[in-house]
Amino acid sequence: MQSSSFLGSTGLMASRQPCAPSTCRPGGSVVTCVATPSRPPTSKPAKRSKVELIKEKSDFLRHPLMQELVTDAPSIAEDAVQLMKFHGSYMQDNREVRTFGAGKSYQFMMRTRQPAGTVTNQLYLVMDELADLYGNGTLRLTTRQTFQLHGVLKQNLKTVFSTVIKNMGSTLGACGDVNRNVMSPPAPYTNRPDYAAVEKLSNDIADLLAPQSGAYYDVWLDGEKFFAHNMEDPKVTEARDFNGFGTNFEGSPEPIYGNLFLPRKFKVAITVPGDNSVDLFTNDLGLVAISGPDGTVQGYNIVVGGGMGRSHGKVNTFPRLADPLGYVAADDVLHAVKAVVAVQRDYGRRDDRKQSRLKYLVHEWGIDKFRSVTEQYFGKKMEAFKPLPTWEFKDYLGWMEQGDGKLAYGIYVQNGRVKGEAKRALRNVIERYEIPVTITPNQNLILRNISPSWKDDILSTLGAAGIKDNADWDPIEASSMACPALPLCGLAIAEAERGLPDINARMRTVLDKLGFAKTETFVVRMTGCPNGCARPYNAELGFVGDGPNSYQIWLGGSPGATRLAEEYAGRVKVKDLETFFEPLFALFKAQRRGADETFGDFCARVGFEALRAQQASYISPDTAKTLPKVGVAEDVAVALKEAAAKNGKTEEQLATEAIRAYLGM
Repeated sequence: MQSSSFLGSTGLMASRQPCAPSTCRPGGSVVTCVATPSRPPTSKPAKRSKVELIKEKSDFLRHPLMQELVTDAPSIAEDAVQLMKFHGSYMQDNREVRTFGAGKSYQFMMRTRQPAGTVTNQLYLVMDELADLYGNGTLRLTTRQTFQLHGVLKQNLKTVFSTVIKNMGSTLGACGDVNRNVMSPPAPYTNRPDYAAVEKLSNDIADLLAPQSGAYYDVWLDGEKFFAHNMEDPKVTEARDFNGFGTNFEGSPEPIYGNLFLPRKFKVAITVPGDNSVDLFTNDLGLVAISGPDGTVQGYNIVVGGGMGRSHGKVNTFPRLADPLGYVAADDVLHAVKAVVAVQRDYGRRDDRKQSRLKYLVHEWGIDKFRSVTEQYFGKKMEAFKPLPTWEFKDYLGWMEQGDGKLAYGIYVQNGRVKGEAKRALRNVIERYEIPVTITPNQNLILRNISPSWKDDILSTLGAAGIKDNADWDPIEASSMACPALPLCGLAIAEAERGLPDINARMRTVLDKLGFAKTETFVVRMTGCPNGCARPYNAELGFVGDGPNSYQIWLGGSPGATRLAEEYAGRVKVKDLETFFEPLFALFKAQRRGADETFGDFCARVGFEALRAQQASYISPDTAKTLPKVGVAEDVAVALKEAAAKNGKTEEQLATEAIRAYLGM
C-alpha cells in the first residue's frame, strides 16, 4: 500500500507529503494540510470492503484483469469484474437465453465516456458498426449522455475497446469508483458563450479526473498510448499537478486518486442558470455557470451531495438532492473540483459500499462542516452562493436554430434504444451529411450542423423508417425514461425499458377516460431496481421495481427536477395499475389549481393522506353501474353532482361516504 493511502472515515489518515512552500503565509504561519494526522495512526487497520482490497492489489487496475482477459473461459473472475468497471464495462448474464445444464450466458456491456454528450460523426458511425459486428445489433443511449454497447463476447472485447480508442473515443472511467461521465446541457447553440464554456468545462473536468496510470492503454492497446486530436488543456495539467494544499499523492501514478481511487462512483454535472436538463441536484457535484454583463462566464455556483441510489428495506440508504456549497471564480473552478473530490476520497466510507457515496458524508457532516473541510483543500474561502432563477427542465427535442445559420434536430428515442430500421435510417443521414450528434440526459439524440437545404430529405428518410417527430409522440411518453433492466442487468428485479411504453399508454387511457386533454403530461421514470439509474426519485411519478411485475410508486417530484418524490406505495402489481391510478387522477382533475399545476406539484401540495383517502373511498364510473340504485330528491341529486365534481369524486362515491357517515359505519 502507498504510504499516502487513506483507509476511510473509520480510520485515521495516513502520512502524506508536506504542503508545498506556497502554503506558507506572511508572518510565518503555515497552513497545515487537512490530510496531515494530528496523532499517530492506530495499530489496528481500519475495516475495508472487499472491493477496496481488490483495488489496492491491482497495480492501478491492471491485475488480475489482464490475465483473466486471455483465458478461454467466457467470463472473468470476480476480482477482474470489479476492475473491469473502471475500464468502462460490466460483465452481464442474459437470463433469457440460459439453457439447462449450460449455466449462465455471459456477455459484456461496454459504456463510453462522452463529456457533454458530444459525439463526432466518425465515432457515431464506428459505434453503430460495432453494435452490428460485435454487439446485439442495438445502441443504447444512457441517462448520463453516453453509449452503451450490449452483448459483447469476451473474445471480442479487445477489438471493440481498441477500435473505440483509435476512433477518438474512450471508455476510461465510464464505470467504477472514479468520476463518471461529466454531463452538461445538450444545447446546440453556437451563439451562447455560457453554453460553450459549460461544454468545454465538461471536457476539462473529465480530463482532470481521468485515471492517469496508463493501465487502460496497457490492457487494451498493449501499452501503446493513443493520443486524441484534442489534447488536454495545459490548465488542466497544471491544476492536476498542483499540490499546494494536500490534494495530491506525491510521486503516485494516480496523483488525485492514489491506489485506492474513490470510495464509490462520483458524478458531476454542469449547466447554466435555469436549465435543469441535466438533473443537476442528483449529482455528487454540480456546477452552475454565472455570467457577467458581457455574457462571459465569471465563475460557478457549486452544489454537492446529490445521489439517487438506495436499497429496498434499508432506511439508512436514500435518494438525496445536492445542497448549495458556495461560489468560486472561473479560474479557480478546477481547484475547487479537486478539493471536493479530495474530501470524498479521504473521508468517504470505505467499509460499507452502501454508505460510501458523497451524499452520506454531506448528510452526516452537514453542509457547513463539509464546506469548511473543502476550503482547507481548496486553500481559500468560497464566496456566497449566487442567486439563481427558477429551474426548468428542457428536453431539446424538435428543430432548433443553432445561431450560425444551421439547424439542429432533437429526436426522441424511446428509452434510449436505437435499433432496427430506425438505427439504419439514422446511420444513413448521419453518414450522408457527415453530421455530428449529441446524446441528451433524457436518452435522446440531437443531430447537429444541419444545412436547412437538407431538412426535407432528413425528415423523409427518418419518417420512412418510423422515426416520428417529437410533436407526434404522446407527451407523457416523450418526457419519460427507463433503465435497461431485464434481461441483462444483474440487479434488475422487474422490467423497465421493455415495460414502460405499455404502462405509459395505459395511463393515457385512464386520463382519456377522465376527460383530460391529450396534451396533459408529467414526468414518468422507471427502474427495475432501487439503484435509480433513470432517476425515478426525481420524477413526478416514479416506478421502482420491487419484485416480478411489481413496483414501488413514488409521487410528488417537481417538473423542474428540484424536489424529490417520496415513496407512496409498494408492491403495486402491473395488472392493477388502472384501478390504482384512476382515483388519483380523478382527484387531480377536480382539485388542481389551474392548468399550470402539474401532477407532481399537486401530489406534493395535497399530501399522501388525502391521496390515500381518495383511493380508499373511490367508486369508479364502471363500478357504479353494477351497484344497487338509491333514489334521492332532484335538488339533492343536483347538489350531489356539483359537489362530486368539485371534490374529484363520483356521485356514487360521495353519496356512499355521506350515508356511511350518517349511519356511523
